[in-house]
Amino acid sequence: MAIDRIVMAFAGAVILVSLALTFYVHPNFWWLTAFVGVNLFQAAFTGFCPLAIILKKIGAKPGQAFN
Repeated sequence: MAIDRIVMAFAGAVILVSLALTFYVHPNFWWLTAFVGVNLFQAAFTGFCPLAIILKKIGAKPGQAFN
């Protein structure tokens, strides 16, 4: 699986988990959802994604977005 798809899958999973935590544990977990959204937004314009850098270092196959 390419880095692009791993990043999208990871972001989606974190958003779903944080929404569940917001509902079942504490309302302040919505900040995690906001953080992931802001990070995805800035990565679309800057190309900087910490998860993509980590995945590249451990040998994941690069995709189109994060070369």
